[in-house]
Amino acid sequence: MRILLIDDNRTNLVFLTKLVEKLGCEALAYTSPEDVLTDMPRLDYDIAVIDYQMPMYNGIELLTEVSRFEKYRGKPAVFVTADGDTAVRMAALDAGAIDFLTKPVNPLEFQARMRNLVALVDAQNKLADKAAWLRAEVDKAVSELRSREEEIIERLTLAASYKDAETAKHTKRVGEYSEAIALEFGLPTTLCSDIRLASPMHDIGKVAIPDAVLLKKGMLTEQEFAEMQKHTTVGCDILRESKSSLLQLAAEIAGSHHERWDGQGYPLRLTGSAIPLSGRIVALADNFDALTTARPYKEAWSVEKAVEHILGRAGSQFDPTCVQAFERALPSILRIMLENAEGINHERAAAPDNNAAVIAA
Repeated sequence: MRILLIDDNRTNLVFLTKLVEKLGCEALAYTSPEDVLTDMPRLDYDIAVIDYQMPMYNGIELLTEVSRFEKYRGKPAVFVTADGDTAVRMAALDAGAIDFLTKPVNPLEFQARMRNLVALVDAQNKLADKAAWLRAEVDKAVSELRSREEEIIERLTLAASYKDAETAKHTKRVGEYSEAIALEFGLPTTLCSDIRLASPMHDIGKVAIPDAVLLKKGMLTEQEFAEMQKHTTVGCDILRESKSSLLQLAAEIAGSHHERWDGQGYPLRLTGSAIPLSGRIVALADNFDALTTARPYKEAWSVEKAVEHILGRAGSQFDPTCVQAFERALPSILRIMLENAEGINHERAAAPDNNAAVIAA
């Protein structure tokens, strides 16, 4: 334990130093308040013993200056004074003093009070160390839990890809596109990251769609399209009972990414801002990827035609503000496309076939 001693009288300082050393503590002795302030904030101590009557700075003025350093706030300070004036003692207490010693200092009283203070500070330090350890353990547990949640999403997405080989590549791109749009929308980076992690689950409900419908290469019948639409509610049902906030976000996205701004989407025909923002963002990312990716039933659109298509549907199919964010995010989206380019057409503007438009919608 390090005890700071400040007294302009050298004899008193030597006396207090010896008393501190008898306690088994380290004494940091200063005769000048100015020297103490000069050594701050490099100076480390646990308890301060300060003489009240000193030149340049009295004890209260010195303690007030010391307290300007956050590092020393809360450090116990004991005043040594021959002044019994109540006003002086109240001023010292207001400045942060917790105890007083009257000159001439009684060595037994000094050691008893210091011993109590040392025990108190030691207990506080141990408590602080324990609190820091607990915080570290909680952070570690939260990090491990988050890693498990992310792994669950990866495994479920992988499981879905066994029905449709394109799903894994598609969901990865949709996740990264969604994050880019969310960032340009102005959402907090942590939420943007969560959307990236959760959005690959948007089509998890397709595991319940019959292969004859899901993998059909021709035009879907009205009944087949109605069957395909069920993937939104199935996906939401699979995920929504989870206690994980990340999986709950994934459920929200799964259930709303085919809703339309004008209320003509599915499954609930929600309108405008009633559609969760995460679903509005992922709807854009999902459509852009569906349009620019070659599938067995269609050719890929060019980037230019896909962008034109999306801009033209702002206010009808898509949230206009999200479309603006999509426009701003295009440089990032194009970079992501180049990094995950398989099956994507960057140049040729193919005419859309009706089935492609239905799937993208």
